Amino acid sequence: MVGLTGGIGSGKSTVAQMMVGRGAVVVDADAIARQVVEPGTPALAQLVERFGPEILAEDGSLDRPALAARAFVNDETRKELQDITHPAIGAEFLRQVAEAPADGIVVHDVPLLVESTRGYDYGAVIVVETPKELRLVRLEARGIPREDAENRMALQATDEERRAVATWVIDNSGDLGHLERQVDAIWHELQERARPGKP
Repeated sequence: MVGLTGGIGSGKSTVAQMMVGRGAVVVDADAIARQVVEPGTPALAQLVERFGPEILAEDGSLDRPALAARAFVNDETRKELQDITHPAIGAEFLRQVAEAPADGIVVHDVPLLVESTRGYDYGAVIVVETPKELRLVRLEARGIPREDAENRMALQATDEERRAVATWVIDNSGDLGHLERQVDAIWHELQERARPGKP
């Protein structure tokens, strides 16, 4: 299992797509977190029971800001949220990993890998890095106001904290060709590690 992480706006999703293109099975932590609370799921029903029907949008989907307003009140309510969502996320994660080919390279795309203190659970960790100013420009282009982007960055781990758990650091300050070459080199090493008889 390979961990893939990087701060908001670093280009981690682009690297994940490149890994898929090379044959990796990418398990996306954010996608799983959304899937387990879709309409009709047991986790969403439990959230409504605990936090009230006000957390639902008109179409019956989860209104995330409304849930956050009720769940991130104190440690107790945050823990109640985690007690509902984490088991569902964990079960779906294990299901997707189990479906991967036995000889496949599985990459776990985790934005908050370092923040969750699970960085050492992986056989290897890829960290995508981009200078802060370039990340801000990219995020603004995606419609995220600079102040909001800076606030999100401040809540995430620092580059130094991510490097501390990194097996490889990808510099995403150049063009796509520069990024492709780095991914190619890492992919080659991952294939070597996956060969039978390798530790």
